[in-house]
This record gives sequence, structure tokens and C-alpha cells, in this order.
Amino acid sequence: MTHPPITPVLLCGGSGTRLWPLSRKSFPKQFAPLTGSESLFQLSARRLAGPGLAAPMIVTGSDFRFIVTEQMSAIGITPSAVLIEPSGRNTGPAVLAAALTVEAATPGALMLIAPSDHVIPDAAALRAAVMAGVPAALSGQIVTFGIRPDRAETGYGWLELTRPAGDFTPVPQPLKRFFEKPDLARATQMLNGGHHLWNAGIFLFTTTTILQAFADHAPDMLDPARAAVDQAKCDLSFTRLDPAEWTRIRDISIDYAVMEKAANLTVLPSAGRWSDLGGWEAVWRESGPDANGVVVSGDARAIDCENSLLRSEAPGLSLVGIGLQDIVAVAMPDAVLIAHKDRAQDVKLAVETLKKAGRAQAETFPRDHRPWGWFESLALGPRFQVKRIHVHPGAALSLQSHHHRAEHWIVVEGTARVTIDDQVKLISENQSVFIPLGSKHRLENPGIVNMVLIEVQTGAYLGEDDIIRYDDVYARGQGAKG
Repeated sequence: MTHPPITPVLLCGGSGTRLWPLSRKSFPKQFAPLTGSESLFQLSARRLAGPGLAAPMIVTGSDFRFIVTEQMSAIGITPSAVLIEPSGRNTGPAVLAAALTVEAATPGALMLIAPSDHVIPDAAALRAAVMAGVPAALSGQIVTFGIRPDRAETGYGWLELTRPAGDFTPVPQPLKRFFEKPDLARATQMLNGGHHLWNAGIFLFTTTTILQAFADHAPDMLDPARAAVDQAKCDLSFTRLDPAEWTRIRDISIDYAVMEKAANLTVLPSAGRWSDLGGWEAVWRESGPDANGVVVSGDARAIDCENSLLRSEAPGLSLVGIGLQDIVAVAMPDAVLIAHKDRAQDVKLAVETLKKAGRAQAETFPRDHRPWGWFESLALGPRFQVKRIHVHPGAALSLQSHHHRAEHWIVVEGTARVTIDDQVKLISENQSVFIPLGSKHRLENPGIVNMVLIEVQTGAYLGEDDIIRYDDVYARGQGAKG
């Protein structure tokens, strides 16, 4: 059967804390390489590319827009659109905005909604299941995908089937109902009963079907969503939804807004592996523990350990565990987590504790990604800060000045083109330059290799919001990230 290409919609605006300290508000888990060399977002984009699938649409937040385009470029995939949410309002508004945008370009088009932070190792099986669901979607059904459960999981939503799943062949059947995260007794009963699947949060439908579903079950959301899309502004390759209209939309998940009320639901069972990587225990499980149940990553070593996860996320920082059992240990340059595996879901308590103490580590990742590259703080003290700045080939920082700090730049790799007021000069490796307080300045990488420099800031205030932009090739406004 031939059908129009399906538009995958990747949702990547979340900022979960259950994988702290690797996942933080400023750099959430979908952009991190948790199970290999590529990020969960990149792996999601790859598995939703192929015959019958159009270029993906991305829905994300403003702070992540350049991370999205950089990571997509790195795997050779160009999105059809990147919608920028003015604020996170859960999956309901995100799906609705995407549906209205796709409908405007191709009325009645097929859409596949997928989270960008899940692990699905068998991409071919997922694509085959999606194609198996196309006839039902074209007939006006909302198609969801259920995973064969292998344990009494209380952290997932479940799907109740109208008949036993049998061998979990991906054949469409009516869905009886959604069941939100159960307690252990109920989860055990559902696991043994054979009539329930895990809810993967992946949906296939036409724009006509989902817009009608919103009209039937959440009509109050349609007008502000249409206005947010109609009044959206183009910003480089991004589409910024209108902020004022966006705030009028209810903050609600797609499950609560539509799925739990709709009668036209079809489910496709799947026997493939799947995980939402909702905590460090899930990362341990999906990383393939050795015969002793141990997983190590980076510069980490385990001696006489059992059923433990040890990760060092900082080059040169050695993490050694001795005699550990059922322990999660994750070392970052600025924070270390040590927890019993049974308490891995309580990592949010660490974030809350640090937020109350005013610690930046609660939400801010040590490496700050920008459209031109990234920087990280190496040392911070009263009236000084030392940073490593990495600038991609051909990239340029904004023309800017600072009210409260001066800067010293020392190039350690590549060549920098430096503008200071009305002077422009090239600075090579082992050379340095001083940027006086208040001077208009710009840093560029004119070469074809990465440029790295060490920046020493001195002054009374060293916050990232002390930036006045005069010109920027990335069209950013004022503020830390513009």
C-alpha cells in the first residue's frame, strides 16, 4: 500500500532531573550520549528516517534550538521545521502546534509523534510497526504503540487491550483504556494477565484526526494554539510560536487532553526492547551489565563490585569503586551523585536540596552550549573566572561588550580573529590578547579546524547576563543566551 510520507514530530523540550547530574535544566538527557557515542535525540532522529518518512519536525525550547540544529547537522539530517515553544506547557500544546503547522502545509497529512529521550534498539522493527499502523491511521484511528512488559514497572503508564497480546505481533487492535502509573500490586497483576502493554508515548494519526480529537475533547486549546501558530515569527531557520497566545493554552499532556477520552484508539503491540531511561537504574539496565551486574563508563573502574553503575563524565577524573553493591555513582566536573539503586528515582531530592542552597549545579550544566561552540568554567573565585572556550570552524561570537569585567584570551589551538573596538587582528597558538572593560569585541574562528582558547575574566561581576550584543550572526537578542 502506498501512502503520503509520514512526518515524524520529535518532542524535545523536556528538562527532567531524574538523571541528574548528567541531565539538568540547561542540558537535559535527550541531548546526552547516555548509551553510546550519539545522543538520545540523534538516535531518535535516525530511527525515524527512511522510506515512507518525511524530514522530521522538531518541537523544542529556545535555549535548546542551536543544540538541536548542531546535533541534527552532525548526523546529516535536516529538519522540515523547528518549532520554538516560548515556555514548556507539556505535550498537549506541543502536539497541537505541530499538527496545526503540518496541516497548514499538507492538509490531512500523516504524523508520528515520538519522544526524543527514549531507547529503542531495533529501529527497523519500530519503522515496520509504524507502517503496519498506517491503514488504521488513514481510516481515522489514533494509533498508539505498546511494548511487551518484562517486569511489574510502576514508573510507566500501561495500555489495556481488548484481547490477549498473544505473541505480540504488531497487528492493530482496539485499545480498551490507558492506565496511569500503577502501584506494585496492580502492575504485577497486569504483567501476569497478558492483557496489558507499556505505553511508549508514540502516536500515529492524520492531522484531520488529531485536530478533530482536540475539537471534541479539549476545544478550549484550539483557538490560542491556532493564534500562536498563525502569529509565529521566523527566526533564522526556526519558527517561534507567539508567546502571548502560547500562555493562554492549558498546560496538559496529550494523554490527559485527548488520549484518555478518545474512542477511536488503536494499539499495535511490540515485542521489541524499549525504555524511557527514566532513572539511573534504567540506564544501568540498558547499558548491558557484565556477569557481576556492573556497568562502567568513562574513566571509571570497579573492584569487587556487584550490580552497580559507575560513570565518570569528566576527562581525567578517575572514579574507582571498591566493594560496592547496588550503587549508582556518577561523577561530573562539578558534582558527584552516589545513591543506592533502590533510591535512584529519588535523585530529584538532590536537585531540590541544591536549589534551596542556591547552587548552580542544581540546574546548570558545566558545559554551556552556544551556536558557535561551547565553553566551560575551569576555575571561579572572588573577582576572577577561568574558562575554556571552543569555537567551531567558521563560527563567530557576537560583537559585544561588558559593564563589569575585562578579559584576557590565550589561544591554545587554532587561530582566532579578534576584534577590539576598531582593531582586527589574528591571534595564533600561544599568543594572547587583552580585552579592556567596556570595549566592543568579537571572537571568530576563520580556520577549518576547531579553535580553543583560555579566557581569564576579572571584575566585580562575572555573570553570563553581563553581555550587550551589538551584532550577531545568529540573530540572538540580549541576555545570557539571547
